[in-house]
Amino acid sequence: MKFPDHTVEKIGGTTMSRIRELRDTLIIGGRTGASLYYRIFVVSAFGGITNLLLEHKKTCEPGVYALFANDDNDHGWLDALTRVGEAMSEAHNGALDNPADRARAEDFVRDRIEGARSCLFDLRRLCSYGHFRLSSQMMLVRELLSGLGEAHSAFITSLMLQRAGVNARFVDLSGWRDESEYALEERIATGLRDLDLASEMPIVTGYAQCKEGLMREYDRGYSEVIFSSIASYTKAKEAIIHKEFHLSSADPALVGTDAVRKLGHTNYDVADQLSNMGMEAIHPNAAKILRQSNVALRVTNAFEPSDPGTLIDSQPARTPAVEIVTSIDAVALELFEQDMVGVKGYDATVLEALRRHKVRIISKSSNANTITHYVEASLKAVRRVTNDLERAYPSAQVSARALSIVSAIGRDLSGVRALGRGLAAFERAGVEVIAAHQTPRNVDVQFAVPRASAETAVAVLHAALLPETGQVQTSKAA
Repeated sequence: MKFPDHTVEKIGGTTMSRIRELRDTLIIGGRTGASLYYRIFVVSAFGGITNLLLEHKKTCEPGVYALFANDDNDHGWLDALTRVGEAMSEAHNGALDNPADRARAEDFVRDRIEGARSCLFDLRRLCSYGHFRLSSQMMLVRELLSGLGEAHSAFITSLMLQRAGVNARFVDLSGWRDESEYALEERIATGLRDLDLASEMPIVTGYAQCKEGLMREYDRGYSEVIFSSIASYTKAKEAIIHKEFHLSSADPALVGTDAVRKLGHTNYDVADQLSNMGMEAIHPNAAKILRQSNVALRVTNAFEPSDPGTLIDSQPARTPAVEIVTSIDAVALELFEQDMVGVKGYDATVLEALRRHKVRIISKSSNANTITHYVEASLKAVRRVTNDLERAYPSAQVSARALSIVSAIGRDLSGVRALGRGLAAFERAGVEVIAAHQTPRNVDVQFAVPRASAETAVAVLHAALLPETGQVQTSKAA
C-alpha cells in the first residue's frame, strides 16, 4: 500500500490522562474537513495503567504480572486485575461524556479483563501438570497484559473522537483473540490495510503482538518502537512525540525558568546521549529505526500545539555549542588489581558480571591497573556484581561508590572547551569533581560529582556553558 504524505504521532501515558483537553487542542483544534486527516496517532495506555498491569516503573510495586509470577495463590493477582479494571473505568469515564459511549467502554473493559483472567486461570491449570512450566510462559503473559492498556486507551480515544465528529478508526495491533501469527511488519501492514488517510484518522495501539516478542528486547520501551516502526513502514514525512514539556537545555527547577531554552533543533547523536543519561527523548532502538529510515523526529509540548517543538534529525550542528546539561545518579564500580597491567581478560570478566546481573553501564574509564564502570543500578545489584568479581579475583580490591554524573551534551563540542570551562566553574563554585571524561567524538562531557552536589553542579555547569538566557514555558525538563 502506498501512503500519502502524513505524520505519525505518539501520545504518551501521562499525556493521555488529559486526552479530553488534547482532543480540543492538539487533535482537532481549529482543523476542519480534510485538514483533520493525514495523521496516524499511536497511543500509550492511560497514565498508571501499565504500572498496575506489570509493576510500578519507579517503585517496583508489583502489578498483576509480578503477583501472578510470584504468588502461590490466586488472590493477589486476581485482586490486582480487578483494580486494573476499576482504574480503566475511572480513566474512560473521565474522558467520555455520552452514556452510550461509556457503556461501550465498560463492555470493552469487561471483555478484556475477564478474557485475561480466564487465560491466566487456564495457564495456571495447565502448568499444574509436570510437562508444562509457568516460568517458560511468563514473557507471553507479560505481552498479553501489556496489550490490555494500549488497546483500552486507543478504543476510548477513537470513541471520543467519533462523538466529536472525527472519522477515527480503532486499529488494534494487540493480537487479541487473533489466531494468526505475524512478524511485526506484517502485523502493522495488516492493521493499516485499506486505510484511507484522507478521510480516516487511525488511532493505533502502542503495543503490537508479533513473533519477535517486543517485551523481551524492549520491555517498557515497546510503544516507541511501535511508533517508529509505523513511521518507517508508512514512510511518514515526520514522526512526532507529544510530551508534557519541551526538550530544554536543563531542568528549569534547577537552573531557573528564565535561564533554560528550548532546544529547537538537534540530532540523533544528542538523542542517544540523552537516553544514556536516563532522559529519553525517544527509546534508542526507536531512534535507530527512524534514523535508518531517514524519518525526522519532532518532540513537542502537547499542551502548546502552536509551538513547533524540537526537531531531531541527522543534520550536524552549524556552530559548535553545548545544547543541554543534565545529570543521573550512578554507582562507580571500581576494580583495582596491581597485577592487571599488561594482562588481558579483566575487562571481559567485569562486563560479563554486569551483563549477568542486568546492570546498565553509563560510561567507563581505565588505567594500567584500575577499571571503573559508572553504572545505573541498585546497590543490591551492584553488590552481586562485586561478589562475583571478588570470587574471580581474590587479590583485587573491588569497591562501589554512589555518586552522580553531570553531563554537557551537544551535536558538536569541538572548540567549546567544555571540559576545561566546566572544571573551572566547579572550582569557583566549590563543587568537588571526582572524575571527568570526554571522548574524541565531541558530543558530550561527563563529570562525576558527589550525589549531594548534583543539583548545584547542573546549575553551575549550565551557567558556565549556556550563559545566554531563553524562555521555555515548561514545568520540567526532558
